[in-house]
Amino acid sequence: MGPSTKPEEAGPDAGAEPAEPPGRSGGRLRRLVRNLLARRSVRAVLALLAVLFGWLAWSVGGALAAPGNDSVAARLAEWGRDHHLGQVVTMLEAAQYKMNPPKVGGTPDFAIGVPAAPVPQPGAAQPGTPKTDPRPAVAAFTPPPLTSPAGTPLPGEGTWKVLGSVRGTPAIQTALLRPDAEHTSYLAGVVSMDSRLLRFQLHPGTDDPGPDNWGVPPSIPPEARTGLLASFNGGFKVREAGGGFYLNGVTHGTLSPGAASLVFYKDGHATVGVWGSGVTMTPEVAGVRQNLRVIVDHAAVPDGVDSNIENGWGLTLGGKYFVWRSGIGVAADGRLIFAYGPALSVRTLADLLQQAGCVEAMQLDINPAWMSFNYYQAGTDPLSPTPVKLLPDQERPADRYFEPTSRDFTAVYAR
Repeated sequence: MGPSTKPEEAGPDAGAEPAEPPGRSGGRLRRLVRNLLARRSVRAVLALLAVLFGWLAWSVGGALAAPGNDSVAARLAEWGRDHHLGQVVTMLEAAQYKMNPPKVGGTPDFAIGVPAAPVPQPGAAQPGTPKTDPRPAVAAFTPPPLTSPAGTPLPGEGTWKVLGSVRGTPAIQTALLRPDAEHTSYLAGVVSMDSRLLRFQLHPGTDDPGPDNWGVPPSIPPEARTGLLASFNGGFKVREAGGGFYLNGVTHGTLSPGAASLVFYKDGHATVGVWGSGVTMTPEVAGVRQNLRVIVDHAAVPDGVDSNIENGWGLTLGGKYFVWRSGIGVAADGRLIFAYGPALSVRTLADLLQQAGCVEAMQLDINPAWMSFNYYQAGTDPLSPTPVKLLPDQERPADRYFEPTSRDFTAVYAR
């Protein structure tokens, strides 16, 4: 018999492979990497990934560094929608909405009261008006108080207050009120603008409608601030608005029959109507901003405002009804009426505009990143009025339009 080996003599590691010498595992990894890099297909994939990530960094970086004061979130969302990632952006917005839906019940967390435009300091003229103006005075018009949709009004709710005057006559007035009986902690702002005393100027955005020979800058530069009284946001991206954008002979998109249209005229007044019936192109037209369909027509709210909410009225946050919305309309006497707020459906926005006297009205933009109504308080320097938000909870800063902005907007001046 040959020599025997006791089990205990074999040791616990009998039959195991020898341990890897120190540093050997790193060497094997390096050899694996070299072998992979030696393959042409691997090098091609890595080169493609490098180009892709380089382009991505350049593209996103350009969006984040673009002029203006858009928030980082708004810039990233716009970049995503412009690069076929709209569904991803909407999904993220829906998740955010589910975590922070509009509150039900409660009362507003700020007082209903907008300070009147300040009395000019000694030696300062009314905005945009000579100290001695030969034009005859215009009789003041104060709209009737608005009825709160929430029921018993809070102190000051629905009462009109003066934001700006021209030649001593109230030209811009506002009323704040709760939009419905459910979202009672939110306030919507309604603004009445007297076209007899004001002129309206359409401005393009740097991204929408984009650069062209518009003849008007995407901002309100200092030299264009004399007589500036207010500004407000425009509509959807042109490609999503169901219409076109026209300014000083240049058109982006297509001016479409049947589209709701905010129309600007060379004499400074503006109106709202259905393109091709209520309003149309004439030599006197200076600008047109189309957006979807009218939400007040012949002083009535169409039934269509309650249908096809997401596809027909915009990709709201998660397709929900109650979000930041804005709209513009015209009264029978020619006043323009703007309304916006943080918890509005298409129906409640339309109801506010109708109650304020609109015979035709349209939705403008939606969602918090794009909402703005700012008014401007005059001081001693007409080139430097002080901007103020109408609703303090609007996301965008009051001086938003003093810098180039990505979306179109309207500036309002004293005549």
